Amino acid sequence: MKKILVIDDFPDNVFLLQDRLEKEGFEVIKAYNGNMGLQKAEMENPDLILLDIMLPDISGFEVCKKLSTQEATKQIPIILLTALTEAENTRAGLQAGAFDYIKKPFNRTELLARINSALRFSEMNKILLEMEKIKTYAATIVTANHEIKQPLTQINLSVAAIRRELSKEEISKELINKRIDFIEKASKEINDLLEKLASIKKPIIEPYVNNQHIIKINAED
Repeated sequence: MKKILVIDDFPDNVFLLQDRLEKEGFEVIKAYNGNMGLQKAEMENPDLILLDIMLPDISGFEVCKKLSTQEATKQIPIILLTALTEAENTRAGLQAGAFDYIKKPFNRTELLARINSALRFSEMNKILLEMEKIKTYAATIVTANHEIKQPLTQINLSVAAIRRELSKEEISKELINKRIDFIEKASKEINDLLEKLASIKKPIIEPYVNNQHIIKINAED
């Protein structure tokens, strides 16, 4: 069941929306001012928010801006409920991060159409985000495999050389120390790579081979 948070300071408006939405199978969460709405949005993680612009404590524009920039709520679509018809107010709402707006008084058909449109957009956005995560994860694996292969080869060759040397009657400390240096250098290269991968906040993914992708290691964060 999809959850819709209604933020409106008029109980009659909230009751009307709750009645209509529950008949359509939605779960309704209620908030009667901006600060309560911000708290409910974080606590309840609704699928959509219906937000009145005229609120008693903080404006709906400010609530919308906070919701659309906070990490926990920025993916939730917001539909503004407004009696303000000026283009400037509509533009301000959209610039604050709203997905859409409905002018009061609104009818049931328009309300449901806009809600369903916002929910479809949200679902598609979630799918795209998951696909991007999978792509980034796969690119990370390919990158690590590509970058680590050479130093791992150096480590394996050095270990084999040390084993051969230890099997001899006369052991060359110079050769063993040289191979240990190779191992230390290769280990540092692997450690540096892992630190670089862990520090990348906005990975740049580039084509590699065989339809695979790789992360640009030296990209800016």
